Amino acid sequence: MSRQNYLFTSESVGEGHPDKVADQISDEVVDLFFKEAAKAGMDAAQVRVACETLATTNRVVIAGEVRTSLDEKAMKSKVKSAARKAIRAIGYEQPGFHWKSVKIDVLLHGQSADIAQGVDEAGNKDEGAGDQGIMFGYASRETPELLPAPIYYAHKILETLTEARKSGTGPAAVLGPDAKSQVTVRYENGKPVGVTQIVLSTQHMDDKLSSADVRKIVEPYIREALPKGWISDDTVWHVNPTGKFVIGGPDGDAGLTGRKIIVDTYGGAAPHGGGAFSGKDPTKVDRSAAYAARYLAKNVVAAGLAERATIQLSYAIGVAKPLSIYVDLHGTGKVDEARLETALAEVMDLTPRGIRTHLELNKPIYAKTSAYGHFGRKAGRDGSFSWEKTDLVKALKAAVA
Repeated sequence: MSRQNYLFTSESVGEGHPDKVADQISDEVVDLFFKEAAKAGMDAAQVRVACETLATTNRVVIAGEVRTSLDEKAMKSKVKSAARKAIRAIGYEQPGFHWKSVKIDVLLHGQSADIAQGVDEAGNKDEGAGDQGIMFGYASRETPELLPAPIYYAHKILETLTEARKSGTGPAAVLGPDAKSQVTVRYENGKPVGVTQIVLSTQHMDDKLSSADVRKIVEPYIREALPKGWISDDTVWHVNPTGKFVIGGPDGDAGLTGRKIIVDTYGGAAPHGGGAFSGKDPTKVDRSAAYAARYLAKNVVAAGLAERATIQLSYAIGVAKPLSIYVDLHGTGKVDEARLETALAEVMDLTPRGIRTHLELNKPIYAKTSAYGHFGRKAGRDGSFSWEKTDLVKALKAAVA
């Protein structure tokens, strides 16, 4: 039996964290290529993007591989514009990193023909996976969104502070875009019941503010973000524990796409596969199959087949069908795990094409995933976060009956 009484910690980072700036720009580039391909009448299923971003003091470098029929020179200009808009939306207007003056280099080039031949359909060969790898999905009844409580509330703290900062009014208006949170959650009888430690480091634009001053600003928002009664007199606070935090973002520390994969997923409460998500079109199973695995795990739990579920999928480059499907219900299952593994393949086509079609992933829906986690979000009318739907519940119940 798994432990019932313990502490577990997860962290999150805000949209102004250097790595998240890089993720945001990379995903804006993915969305841009989908939008421009649609305008040009190009089949969205043929769009290929693998974009990496480096952000440092007044410099952004965007590199990677793309495949479209779009004009290369025109797209280079549009990529730069998309990057500036992203930086501006995040809120960077400081001397060392300003959306207007930052120098942007675009080093995107054509996709390798060797990779393309493995991914593209040809003759009797179906579209294959864009790479080998393992992907994990996880769901738990700890929160209404079926996400582990520590990562869910670490995200929520930063989302609440960002919303307050961007409102331009109130005490949070003096905060800067760069921020990190961390919460230690106490579990009793396997259920989250409170927080024992809260860590928040946030940039502030007034260099006269002390750590105590910053705590006075952020504490009401943190209390708002956490469930009532979770903060007690024994909860330990660490707000800007190093003191002043004025120089933030890529000016204070370089950012790279894909360095916050645990923040992007389950906060360490579940395994993570080998690849990051941001900057990749959905032919890359690092992204799309991880979304599919989360979708399946969430539907398993929503269907009442288990309290917790971990699902692993594996792929080989150029091969359409997954090499394996593995299910772990952590001793909470109401069905046989081997039977469920078979059922998952029956209710959803887990080839790369099947995943992209089922979840409608060939759309410009990725920029909004780049901060505050790819999971535990509400499905949007534009098709975003389609992997958070629980519309497989009926089919799953029937498949294991």
